[in-house]
Order: sequence, then C-alpha cells, then structure tokens
Amino acid sequence: MARKSWIQREKKRQKLEQKYHLIRGSSKKKKKISKVSFLSEEEKKIQQKLQSLPRNSAPTRLHRRCFLTGRPRANYRDFGLSGHILREMVQSCLLPGATRSSW
Repeated sequence: MARKSWIQREKKRQKLEQKYHLIRGSSKKKKKISKVSFLSEEEKKIQQKLQSLPRNSAPTRLHRRCFLTGRPRANYRDFGLSGHILREMVQSCLLPGATRSSW
C-alpha cells in the first residue's frame, strides 16, 4: 500500500495538469508555428509563459497508479491495476474475459 501523502500528491498533480492543459497546448502550438532559425521576441514571450506555469502541471510528472493499492509500478493500462492485484483478481474470477495463462 502506498503512502496516503503520495497518492494525494498525485491527485493534486492530476488536477493541476487538467487546469493548465489548454494553456500549455495552445502555447506549444504557437511556439511550433513561429519556428524561426533565431529566437524572436514573440517566441521568447511564449517560452516565458510556458516557464511561468507550475512544474507539477506538466503531464510528464504524472504517474499511473494502481486503482486499489496506489502502487506506482507494474501497472496494466487496460485494468488500472498492478500486476499482483491483477493476478489475484483473475485467479478468483473477478475480471470477466481475463484468463490465467498456464503452460
């Protein structure tokens, strides 16, 4: 089980990312359009605007966590669960359509 503070920190990052998603996206589009060999004044302003956004609003800072335990590693995107929880649920037939492999 992950620490509660880590889970809350991750939720806070998700809220910030959603809040600044449109601002960050539009600024990046403007920067891409005004691509010139040298830095123009407009591009410098766009870069300053991007840098003024909070660090935790960047999507690269987000981690995918297990829905039940909050574990940050070995997560399966399809189920939103970590590996060992997924295995336990498949064994006890709680996930329809998922079968346990056996050789």
